[in-house]
Amino acid sequence: MLIVTSDDIPGHRIDAVFGEVMGLTVRARDIGGQVMAGFRSIGGGELPEMTRMLYESRQEVMARMVKEAEQRGANAIVAMRFDNSQLGTTWTEVCAYGTAVFAIPSRKENRAPPASPFS
Repeated sequence: MLIVTSDDIPGHRIDAVFGEVMGLTVRARDIGGQVMAGFRSIGGGELPEMTRMLYESRQEVMARMVKEAEQRGANAIVAMRFDNSQLGTTWTEVCAYGTAVFAIPSRKENRAPPASPFS
């Protein structure tokens, strides 16, 4: 599935719009990871436990969003975004959303190549 953050897909024409699709998860940080991250935050720098949790969460919500789009008959998602927020002190909500569309590649047979600015 083609997923873009732009409102259109270069070289494609949007033939149908199926509406907003999203994937959502709420994750609780485990106490061990939270304690380790707390110790690491004293010295500054990256918190690998939190980075891993957020990376996995984004992969999960992307998969859920794609599944919803496929169920609607889409082959692409435009205007895709991520959102996240804290719920309480240990829960993190991660959401991916966009617009499910059916995109068709544009015909390029009649197009002249762009002129080079260096000619």
